[in-house]
Amino acid sequence: MFPQKTAFLATCTSKKEKKMKGVEYRGVTSVDGPIIVVKRTENVSYNEIVYVRDKGGEKKTGRVIDLNKDTAIVQIFGSTTGIDLNETTVEFLGEPMELRVGEGLLGRIFNGLGEPIDGLPPIVSSKKIDVNGMPINPYARVYPRDFIQTGISSIDGMNTLIRGQKLPIFSGNGLPHNKLAAQIIRQAKILNSDEQFVMVFAGMGIKYDQAQFFIHSFEESGVLSKVVMFQSLADAPSIERIITPRCALTAAEYLAYEKNMHVLVVMTDMTNYCEALREISTTRGEVPGRKGYPGYLYSNLAELYERAGKIKGSTGSITQIPILSMPNDDISHPIPDLTGYITEGQIVLDRELSQKGVYPPVSGLPSLSRLMKDGIGEGMTREDHSAVSSQLFAAYSKVKSIRSLAAIIGEEELGKEDRMYLKFGEELESKFFTQGEYENRSIAETLDLGWQLLKILPRNELYRIKPELIEKYMGA
Repeated sequence: MFPQKTAFLATCTSKKEKKMKGVEYRGVTSVDGPIIVVKRTENVSYNEIVYVRDKGGEKKTGRVIDLNKDTAIVQIFGSTTGIDLNETTVEFLGEPMELRVGEGLLGRIFNGLGEPIDGLPPIVSSKKIDVNGMPINPYARVYPRDFIQTGISSIDGMNTLIRGQKLPIFSGNGLPHNKLAAQIIRQAKILNSDEQFVMVFAGMGIKYDQAQFFIHSFEESGVLSKVVMFQSLADAPSIERIITPRCALTAAEYLAYEKNMHVLVVMTDMTNYCEALREISTTRGEVPGRKGYPGYLYSNLAELYERAGKIKGSTGSITQIPILSMPNDDISHPIPDLTGYITEGQIVLDRELSQKGVYPPVSGLPSLSRLMKDGIGEGMTREDHSAVSSQLFAAYSKVKSIRSLAAIIGEEELGKEDRMYLKFGEELESKFFTQGEYENRSIAETLDLGWQLLKILPRNELYRIKPELIEKYMGA
């Protein structure tokens, strides 16, 4: 019971090959939003690309997302308007979705499906790579150790980014995560090295003005020629958002592992990506998990995040900075919650700090970089880096406790030492956390600034720093 063949092109090269590119089948079983169901042909495979032509002859692209005994479920990248159950034809291409890559990638802007939207011709290359990627053998991975200087004190000093790391930014609606991401892209570099970063940017469900902000920011700073941009705007089909990060990471893998470049990948907004996953899952009638998201949300996110790192045999690397806006600023929401399990820390933006005028409003205590300890210290950043960072964390934690106490009994009832901690907290937020959008601080400037702030506290309170370091950097 196979669909009626309406066209036949090419000849069989093998008796076993029963379905080939160029064969179209007529008829669709059902249409539900971006999902169509067709009767299954022989040798159809998961993730295979499909061309669907409606009764008017318009070609739409889709991919196989599920298979059962009698049918194939196809996800259409675009509108299904005009698809007729009887007159629509379906062509299975026999291959997964691929991205054409080559020397001309850098400086280009593509849509979410990897098609040029910058007015320039397509990439001239015969090389195409499956966008779904290949799992990296854990044995082939090289442990990340190289410090990346972003020029931002709250990140470099307290939540250090390491080359090959996955370090997401947890943000909220209205917070300046886009400005922060653009600043990191402009300023990121390997300390004491001439090795330059190239950037891959993936925008999923972003607004037109946000897309233009990134383009103009990169043009003004002169880094656009080192950036590959993939944009799936808010008015594009939400299903396109599923492919966008895969295209971006495929381009990053080509640049890193075949061209031996150091690639920084920024993906925003992962929440829009997860919403598209939920939409597809609901359309397919799958049993929902937490807050309606599919039960495979964890493994799906892991497929993307685990494409970062360094591998043996290549001098290149992929460092990921996924950005996600937490619904209702809820860090326990499934998206940030599962992301935190997969990645190696998080940079959390704080709404209260943002309302105080602090930029970037990086929250001091919830933020964390799990690989920081392996990329700092003597020979990498500076011998005092670990101690200064630890002491700043400890002191700021005490500031939070004292502020809570002051809210109850009043600041005038606090002791002298407690008031010193309050002053330290204000100075830390206004001088260390706060800096200009185009201010690029070296790690030495960041650590020196940390020492200046620690002078506000009594020496006996600097219990996380060795006495010899205190004497060296603060004097007798």
